[in-house]
This record gives sequence, structure tokens and C-alpha cells, in this order.
Amino acid sequence: MKQTDNLSESTSIADRLGIPAPLFWGFVGLLFFMIGDGVEAGYLAPYLEGQGISSRDTALLFTIYGVTVSLSSWASGPLSDLWGPKRVMWIGLAIWGVFEVAFLTFGVAVNSYPIMLAAYTMRGFGYPLFTYGFLVWIAAATPPRQLGSAAGWFWFAFSGGLPTLGSLFASFSIPLIGEMATFWSSLALVMFGGLLALLMTREPIGSRRLAPAGTRPGTIFFSSISILWREPKTFVAMIVRTINTSSEYAFLVIMPAFFTKVIGFSLSQWLQLLSIIFLSNILVNLVSGITADRLGHRTVVALFGCVGAAITVPLFYYVPQMFPGNFPIAAAMGALYGATIAAFVPLSGLVPQICPKEKAAALSALGLGAGASTWVGPAIVTWFENWHGIEGIIWIFSGLYAASALLTLVLTVSPEARRYIDTAAARGDVAEEVTAGH
Repeated sequence: MKQTDNLSESTSIADRLGIPAPLFWGFVGLLFFMIGDGVEAGYLAPYLEGQGISSRDTALLFTIYGVTVSLSSWASGPLSDLWGPKRVMWIGLAIWGVFEVAFLTFGVAVNSYPIMLAAYTMRGFGYPLFTYGFLVWIAAATPPRQLGSAAGWFWFAFSGGLPTLGSLFASFSIPLIGEMATFWSSLALVMFGGLLALLMTREPIGSRRLAPAGTRPGTIFFSSISILWREPKTFVAMIVRTINTSSEYAFLVIMPAFFTKVIGFSLSQWLQLLSIIFLSNILVNLVSGITADRLGHRTVVALFGCVGAAITVPLFYYVPQMFPGNFPIAAAMGALYGATIAAFVPLSGLVPQICPKEKAAALSALGLGAGASTWVGPAIVTWFENWHGIEGIIWIFSGLYAASALLTLVLTVSPEARRYIDTAAARGDVAEEVTAGH
């Protein structure tokens, strides 16, 4: 029986939940990897500022880090085509570990900003190769009927770690073992999750080159860029994906001080608030992916994601100021915000359907947008904080989400793409569907 038959006919609990059964341990490992990656998310900025690093330098650190994340997010697609997703994940895990050690030992421990900037920037190449390499693997080994649910589970695990459970872990570990030991614990969690995913997942498609034999590396990399103008819808999807989580990364820079100094929360309360925001996020990640398989991917993204976020971003800023120190009110607004950010998840199921012959290249465009959001958000803070402060930044993001709702109108699956998907599904040949057309 072929691997694709196993994927299509399995009656395992994992398949009934929408998780491709052969990739189950990859999802579990991804969750632990992202918990480790998310440990620092809620407190790195205030920690550095407490060590005398200016808020502007902190924002620059996050911005430059985001640039390498963006490049790595794009590269994960063509590298997976060239070497196979599993090898790309190994490389990402190694990069993360090596440069985290350098960041903590030679940067944070001795308060050397230049070393911190260099090591953190290089570490930015690590997690996208691991995570988005796995996303390409999912697209390569998952039937079209299950893509929305599988994408939902991917983002469930991704956001479950960064920063939901990562921040929750930090909120309890910092009082017990201190801030530096908590930083080091993130390394242990990342290594555990990465090794669990890579050693326990034996699905064969991810271990081999996805591009057809004989395809030159230059052609593979060029196709992952040229698809942006050959298939303009992928460019639009990239922009929407960039807008999606850009506010999240901006808020990690500006909101710790806002909630601790203006609203009156302690650092632990802020970290718990962040966990609540992304607990809502991970739950809706899953729900939105499953819902999109029924209501339509574009509908969920446009209405619940774009329009919803345009409304909840201002609510998250203004309502807590009306009730200073009131944690339940702030948590409720944060949960609404986290839910709307999660409603963009169906993009990961929609884009492979828009370009079914070049899934890895299309997902590279989406990965480029996801990576870009990690520097676009902090860059907006760097550029506009002196304009109208946090309030001005809030309205910039609200406007961007409203604009993204209009952009989603063009994200339709063409009749030709639909016929190709239906034909491939009837054959049950997932692997051929992914690699054809490069």
C-alpha cells in the first residue's frame, strides 16, 4: 500500500482530528520547539531595557532579527525542494542551538550589545528553516481535503509555543530560577522538541528531494521568487500574511511597558496576559482551519481575520485604559485580539490550492510574508513611535488590517487550478501533485 493510501484511508484518531497520522510526532515536536523559542518572547525586551539597552536599540535588535527570519522563511521552500524538508529542519535546529549559546554566553551574560545583535540576527535563520520546512512537509504529504485542518494544527502547535506556553513557562520559571536560567531553559526545550520531531517522524516524502531529478538549484530558487510575478495572487497573499502577525511582533516590543507602567500590571501579570492572548490564538488557529474546510478559506480570512483584527487592535489598547489594573477586562480584550489574528490561518491551506503545481514555491512566498512580519512590526515601532506614540501605532495597524480585507478579494482559486486539484485527488497521488510543474 502506498504512503498516500495510508494518509487517505487511515482511521486513526490523529486522522479523525485532521492531523496526518504519519506526521503526528512532527506536530508534537514542533510544539515543544516553539515553547522553547517563545520563552523569551514576553520578557526579552524589558530585560534588555533593564540592563541599560535603550528601547530603540531593542527595537532594532528585533527588526534585524526579523530580516533574517524573513530570508530564512522564504529559503525554507526552495531548500526543501532541493534537499527535502527533513534535512532543512535539521539545519534549522543546529543553527538555533549554536547561535543561542553564543547569544547568551557572549552577549546577554556580559551585556555586549554588538554580540547580542550579531548572534540574535544569525539565530533568526534557525527557527524558520525548522518550522516552515515542516510546513512544506505537511503540504507535500497531506491530501487537499485535509490541508485546512493540517494547517490549523500546524499553527496550533506554532502559536501554542510562541508565545503562549513559552510565556506561561517564563511567568512561573522566572520567580523560581531567575531570568538567565530561564533563557537557558529555552535551549533545552528547543533541542528536545526538535529531536523529538526529527527522530520520531519517519514519513518518507519529507526525507527526499521534492523537486524532480535534474532540476538545477538556480531554477528552484528562481521559481520561488518568480512565482510572485508569475502568479500575482501569491504576492497578494504574501502581503496579507505580512500584515497578519506584524502587530504581534510590534506589541512584544511596546506592550510590556504599556501594561506594566500605564495599566499597572506586574511583569508576571503581563506574561500571563500574553499567554491568555495566545491561548485564544491557538484555539482559534485550529477552529479557523477546520471551519475554512467548510465555509471557505478566503471567507474566514477576510471576515474573521482582516475585519476582526481592524476592530480588536484598538479595543486591546483603549479598553484596558478605561479599567486600569483590571486583569479580567484586559484578558478579554487580548483574547479577542488573539482570536482574530488566528483567523488568518486558512491562508496556509488556500495558497497551495491557488498554485497546486508549485506548492513549495507558493508556501515560500507565504513564508516570506510570515518572516517579514517579524521585522515589519518592530520597524513600524522604530519609525513611528515618535509620531503619535503607541496610539498612533495602534491606528496604523488597524488601517493595515482594513486594507488587507480588500486584498483578500483577489485570492480566488482559478477553475484550472481547481481541475488540477480534483484530478490529483482522484489519483490519490499527493507526492506527484506537489512536485509537478517545477
